[in-house]
Amino acid sequence: MRTLAIGDIHGQRQMLDQLLSRVGPKASDQLVFLGDYVDRGPDSKGVIQRVREWVDRGSAVALRGNHEVMLLEARHSPDYAESWRRYGGIDTLASYAPAYREGSMSDIPQVDIDFLEQTCRPYFETGTHIFVHAGVSPSLPMEEQDDLWLYWEKLNDPTAHHSGKIVICGHTHQRSGMPLDCMHTICIDTWAYSPTGWLTCLDVHSGEYWQVNAAGQSRRDWLDPYESRHRSE
Repeated sequence: MRTLAIGDIHGQRQMLDQLLSRVGPKASDQLVFLGDYVDRGPDSKGVIQRVREWVDRGSAVALRGNHEVMLLEARHSPDYAESWRRYGGIDTLASYAPAYREGSMSDIPQVDIDFLEQTCRPYFETGTHIFVHAGVSPSLPMEEQDDLWLYWEKLNDPTAHHSGKIVICGHTHQRSGMPLDCMHTICIDTWAYSPTGWLTCLDVHSGEYWQVNAAGQSRRDWLDPYESRHRSE
């Protein structure tokens, strides 16, 4: 069984479909989506529907990202809604609206709201790894982490989590298009919404990763040196 983490998608449904086709997840594999399904890309609606399909099959865990947090908060505050629109919310609303008019929050079906609010998780933890959208406070157990760490903090010289588990995260986009490997923390937000960015899927046990970009190109590589970290598992 592989455990496959997928970084920030940001409305790039075609890239997601291409990536999943390249990786070829099997029924025995565990997919973990790290959040930020919406905003900035052209098809947030399609991304949410695709992620929901995988979760409904029982083959995937979906985390909540800060852009999902913004979408949910935008329902309750006009000022917050305006800020969210500037950070890509306008693209999300457009993906739900008919082509002849601007989108509004009422265009998003309740089933998608419920998915983001109730099904998506703040983090996912296994015996060897912690999966989170943004990051973790190194000294706190996961049940005591606050939203600032889970959804908003950027990776600035990250410290190993006290559990010794490897943290797999997104949120801090890597303009190089390559995963950031800090040994104890691995970031796979490779700037999918940028014309020069990539969408990444990482096999967290082998270090193998796959990437696709908006031009339809794909590539495959391994984090190095990764095997030595897992030789004792």
